[in-house]
Amino acid sequence: MSASAPVLSRLMLLEMIQAGRFGVEYQPIVKLSSNEVIGYEALSRFYTHLGESLRPDLVYASLHENPITLFQVEYAQKELQLAERPSGQLFVNLDQDAFFAVGAEAHNNPFIELIRCQDNVVVELIENSEINDAIMSLSMIEAFDALGIETALDDLCHPHSMISVSVLQLVKWVKLDRCVLRMVKNPVFMAFVRQMIGFARATNKKIVLEGIETEADLEVARQLEVDYVQGFLYRPQFINKLP
Repeated sequence: MSASAPVLSRLMLLEMIQAGRFGVEYQPIVKLSSNEVIGYEALSRFYTHLGESLRPDLVYASLHENPITLFQVEYAQKELQLAERPSGQLFVNLDQDAFFAVGAEAHNNPFIELIRCQDNVVVELIENSEINDAIMSLSMIEAFDALGIETALDDLCHPHSMISVSVLQLVKWVKLDRCVLRMVKNPVFMAFVRQMIGFARATNKKIVLEGIETEADLEVARQLEVDYVQGFLYRPQFINKLP
């Protein structure tokens, strides 16, 4: 998490947490060959006392200033996302800092206990430019893998991401970042993307392209021959918990 990232006021953040104004958006994941919805990604949503949406990235940037509060909010979000889930496979994001905030060993972690009771859950982990995040990601993936819980590497091919070979080998899913669609005319970048797709295909990983908003985006997905697509072209489901 960048130290220069904007944060919310502490008063607004505290009021939101105390009131429990959380929500979840379930974004469909669609099989490209059949247009069938095979599952959903659970996306965290937050609201002010007026019911206005707060940017999740700003909320999490603020929460990273206090690891225990980050854990509490992330855990409450996961409880909501799992309790209200639609049918099918469910993808949930899990913050590395929240996972390790309570100091428990990975195999005894509260998130492990919460998720292991669910069927058809895929845990998404994000790698970025911090080496410690890659190390934590690997530890988390190993813990979930030991329990037979599938994992996904999110934001693959993002310009600021750092690829861990160990992490990439263990995950069962790879999710290509939406920046692939923005940089589709960059031949050097797309050569790298195709190499990553080729590796995923050769190692029996399932491939999702995120950020699909138009028919032109779908055509890119078809050209890349990914397995699944995700984005605002498909209508999400909302669950809002507003007191």
